[in-house]
Amino acid sequence: MQDSAIQVIFRGKNLLRLFQGLWVTIELSMIAILISILLGFVFGILMTSRFKWIRGICRFYLEFIRIMPQLVLLFIVYFGFARTFNINFSGEMAAIIVFSMWGTAEMGDLVRGALTSLPRHQIESGLAIGLNQKQLYWYVIFPQILRQLIPQAVNLTTRMVKTTSLIVLIGVVEVVKVGQQIIEANRLTVPSSAIWIYGLIFFMYFAVCFPISRLSIYLESKWKE
Repeated sequence: MQDSAIQVIFRGKNLLRLFQGLWVTIELSMIAILISILLGFVFGILMTSRFKWIRGICRFYLEFIRIMPQLVLLFIVYFGFARTFNINFSGEMAAIIVFSMWGTAEMGDLVRGALTSLPRHQIESGLAIGLNQKQLYWYVIFPQILRQLIPQAVNLTTRMVKTTSLIVLIGVVEVVKVGQQIIEANRLTVPSSAIWIYGLIFFMYFAVCFPISRLSIYLESKWKE
């Protein structure tokens, strides 16, 4: 029984389909993290604004995203917008929107923390030698905070890859959905195939996330030397 259950993975195009589903997971994660990094820098700068009302709006957005489960946000964007506003997003687009919203908030908070940890006298020195705001960020602030941000951004990437497994619930055919389809197709003939399919999916996620996690640890230790 075990041999036949394992063989389900290699039957037909099952293994290829699983890797194709994994690629969908990676692709959506990378798009979302790229958007999150770009918007997160802007959001983080806004969080340090001298205007209290801007900081208040940013803080509200951050807390809202942190409190609201990603699954609920997925349902709101995918189902809620379609029924309430007649705005129909594909599952992939809904996933990118939600994970970009989440990633932007998290990345923005990381940028805020890095900016506020920067010694004040360095900013004052940059202004004293005649740098404008753009030059100050480009030549003084960004080079110093990047070392702190890159390991944390890599760690956020790992979290995003793992959390994308939720998109199976809005019909996106990624690796978990493909696994469910294979299990369902063999439910009557090979009922024990589920543990092998999900076990392989586990190792697929591990193969993607573990190197990213190690890279984060390596960069953090390297730049602390």
